[in-house]
Amino acid sequence: MKSLSKLLALLFVGLLLIVIGLGFALTHLFDPNDYKDDIAALARDKAGIALDLQGDLGWSLFPWLGLEIHQASIASLQAPETPLADVQRLGFSVRVLPLLRKEVQMSAIRVDGLTLNLERDAKGQANWESLGKPAKASAEPKGTAQQTADTSASNSTSGDSGAPPVSLNIDSLSINDARLNYRDAKTGEQFSVENLQLTTGAVAEGQRIPLELHGFFSMAKPLLRARADLKGGLRFDLGLKRFALEDLHLQGEASGEPLNGKTLTFTAQGQLLLDQSAQIAQWTGLQINANQLKALGEINVKQLDKSPKLSGTLSLANFDARAFLEGLGQTLPPMQDGNTLRSVELFAQLDGSDKALQLNDLKLKLDDSQFTGQVSIADFAKQALRFDLNGDKLNLDRYLPPKSEAQTAQAAQRKAQVKEALGAPGHGTTPAPEKPTDEAWSDEPLLPLDTLRKLDIAGQLKLKQLTVDGIPLDNLSAKLKARGGMLTLEHFQADTFGGQVIASASLDAKTDNPLLDVSKEVKGIAIEQVLKARKQEQVLKGSLFFDTQLTARGNSLKRWMNSLNGVAQFSLREGVLVGANLEQQLCQGIALLNRKALSAPIEGRDTVFQQLGGSLRIKNGIARNDDLRASLPGLSVKGEGDIDLRVLGIDYLVNILIEGDRREMPDEACQVNERFAGIEWPLRCRGPIELGARACRIDQEGLGKITAKLAGQKLTEKLEEKLGDKVSPELKDALKGLFGR
Repeated sequence: MKSLSKLLALLFVGLLLIVIGLGFALTHLFDPNDYKDDIAALARDKAGIALDLQGDLGWSLFPWLGLEIHQASIASLQAPETPLADVQRLGFSVRVLPLLRKEVQMSAIRVDGLTLNLERDAKGQANWESLGKPAKASAEPKGTAQQTADTSASNSTSGDSGAPPVSLNIDSLSINDARLNYRDAKTGEQFSVENLQLTTGAVAEGQRIPLELHGFFSMAKPLLRARADLKGGLRFDLGLKRFALEDLHLQGEASGEPLNGKTLTFTAQGQLLLDQSAQIAQWTGLQINANQLKALGEINVKQLDKSPKLSGTLSLANFDARAFLEGLGQTLPPMQDGNTLRSVELFAQLDGSDKALQLNDLKLKLDDSQFTGQVSIADFAKQALRFDLNGDKLNLDRYLPPKSEAQTAQAAQRKAQVKEALGAPGHGTTPAPEKPTDEAWSDEPLLPLDTLRKLDIAGQLKLKQLTVDGIPLDNLSAKLKARGGMLTLEHFQADTFGGQVIASASLDAKTDNPLLDVSKEVKGIAIEQVLKARKQEQVLKGSLFFDTQLTARGNSLKRWMNSLNGVAQFSLREGVLVGANLEQQLCQGIALLNRKALSAPIEGRDTVFQQLGGSLRIKNGIARNDDLRASLPGLSVKGEGDIDLRVLGIDYLVNILIEGDRREMPDEACQVNERFAGIEWPLRCRGPIELGARACRIDQEGLGKITAKLAGQKLTEKLEEKLGDKVSPELKDALKGLFGR
């Protein structure tokens, strides 16, 4: 038995030596370079590719089946002269005996100087799509060819169904100095990956495979160049179609035209998983740094084979958005406050698909403002934005553009005109100021029409406080939408200065001459607080009620005012004329007429009235009022005139019916003489609207008519001297001081 075993061992060794000898003889006596044409023909007929072997072929047979290729390229049979890929050197070897057990044990695979040229023509046809297809259509009948293909596929499937899976083991893989070029003739898109270096450790299914990847990315339009270095561990299971990239660490930097000479430095970390059997992909432990921006989160995608569904979380740590954008070479538009966007923070739950993305449970901090709610891009292709937000406060003025030099100069000029019109303090002896003639509004374009036409927005906003143009709006709620150049403010409501504002509006921006339509209702707003907030002189106090419907055309404040049309109703309740004690001046005038002295001066510097109201008809920026009514102590007022909104000027004729002292204990000197009962005394109010009552003076023409009437009633010559063409200075001063100083 021992001798038999020894004999068998010697026989095995002898056979092994014979195989080794044959392998040595084959590899040394057989030159594969003599069969390049045959190999190329085999590749063409069996694989459907054009293989060009320009360099030498080297090979080994046993115990490693090895192959080394130099200067080779492949192309499609339709364009054999245009290589899809070429390689300077490719070397690998496989152990022979494990192949019998369906185990692929390979030594190091090395690829040097690989170049891939991927292209799409003007029709959208890709050059790699024709790889593996015959140069010409086969003459075989379609039915036969299809039957053969189906039979082949069936046999292949049935033959593989019971076969054990192939086990793959590779000592290492290295790709050096590889390059990828991509060009799309239809879109003009062009980019490349250069100096690509890939190295791995031992490659085995189910085992962690260390890998490193380095390369440079460049794009032609716009010009962009980036460097990236990737490290991590790859783990895969071919049977489960499961691939994981563990401990990913990506870092690099980018520069180019989009960054306007700036450099973006970035890093990314996390755990990546692709499970094709379950059709899911995950990125857990996500960390991304991009200059000052730091993001954390998690991304999960399922239904990869259908319509992908995305979920996860995203958190942006507090960062300086202004510095971040400037670091990307982006120039922010000028704002009234250059310190805005210095503190931005965000957290949100992600929910989306390949067509939309929604940020739920949103928490956004913007400088000193905080918002919660939901924001979504309903359609990536249409850039459709949807939102439902609640906030604590927002000072919008900080983010609005600063006033231009022209606007500043215009405001200064306006202020000087008002100051000049006021004149030195007095008792109404100065002439009535002239009505302004200079335009009060800027003609600079106000709306970015091209941008507005592209908007697809729908949403609602609630704020505890919004500040616009110095006006604080509390408990604000608004609902708006924009689509196809049509912008609609469906609802707007806010509390301000003790009252409420309710409005709706629409803007048709489909043409270069947009149409603005506004409906607005104001309830009980303290007018003096509005004037104070707008830094205007407080010439009036009271609760303002206002209801209006207006239309205007154009794209500037000037054009809007010049084309303003509509109607309005207004009333001012519990009003006060600041700095004009009409009751005192009235009683002084009546006392002079009665040739008596007031028993006691009337206290106060202001005039309180119970109500003021009327209606307006607005045409091309001029508001006409024919029914002004006011009730003041000792007076009732009627008026009519125009408010020229284009220049912010007034031209009013006001008639005053003197009622005298109506207090419970009237001053005898301030009682109206029967001769003056029922006479309406005329005032002309003209000048800048900011002057209020101080723009009013006695109307000389109207006063002349009253004098004629009194003369017709045969008043005494002394009274005619006082009220006729020879009005005494004392009476003139008293009457002129009714609404002026």
